Amino acid sequence: MITMVTRIALSGLASVASLVSLILTGPGNRAPVPLEWGAGPLTVAALPRITYVAHRGGAREVPENSMAGLTAAYQRGTAQVLDFDTRLLRDGTPVVFHDETLNRMTYLGGEVRGLDAREWQGVRLRPEDRLPGSWRSERPPTVAEVLDRFGGRIVLMLEAKDPRGLDRLAELIRARGLTRSVFVNSNDPEVARRVHRLGLLSQVWRSAQQLRTDRPERWRSYVDLLDVDHRARDADLVRAVRSGIARVWAHTVVTDAQRDRVLALGCDGVITDAPGRLARAAQRGARP
Repeated sequence: MITMVTRIALSGLASVASLVSLILTGPGNRAPVPLEWGAGPLTVAALPRITYVAHRGGAREVPENSMAGLTAAYQRGTAQVLDFDTRLLRDGTPVVFHDETLNRMTYLGGEVRGLDAREWQGVRLRPEDRLPGSWRSERPPTVAEVLDRFGGRIVLMLEAKDPRGLDRLAELIRARGLTRSVFVNSNDPEVARRVHRLGLLSQVWRSAQQLRTDRPERWRSYVDLLDVDHRARDADLVRAVRSGIARVWAHTVVTDAQRDRVLALGCDGVITDAPGRLARAAQRGARP
């Protein structure tokens, strides 16, 4: 009996060890799946050479900007960064939502900023029919809830749709010790400068049209991540890569060909609505 118990215990330990190994190595034994490990939170220093970002959680695979979608993207382990959008309610509460109005993604109408935190409790997302799988309606999370669920376990990227909320976002990030774990994104380089001054990781995204005249080397002292439109001209992408900004990632990539092109031009990150499909395709042998 003692021998049998010992054998069962050892077998259980081996299973745990195998699970830990799988978590740390990720699918296909390639880039590690982000996971809090040790005394401190996971930071951007742990990102692999080529990084995959689940844009809005992976909006072609999960309900965008939802807690269920972000959780699914995290558990699948094909992205090393979770991206989500933020807006402010009437009372200053930062919430996770992309649009100015509720119309497209919920059963309600009207402006997001017209609600307060109590009223937000009654908002329910309307999952799109085209998404794979079955998804239940749920309340869009607050920024604090997403930081509490994922902060330190995976790198996060949040877009500040309303820069008036930067100070409040900074408070939430600092209070959780996540200043090296969360990129704060904006289309405006001056907002990125403010983010930098607040002691946070600054990100600026630019459209293909903007990149035609941009000189991103001018921003390298305060931009940690340059987020470029994959539709930009080759010369504009190469100029971004050579700007001196530490990380240059391309958005919003949805096909293998788009991914292969931006990586071949020197980008070191892929922001995608389909992280499950694109990352797995790369692991199966598509050009990295």
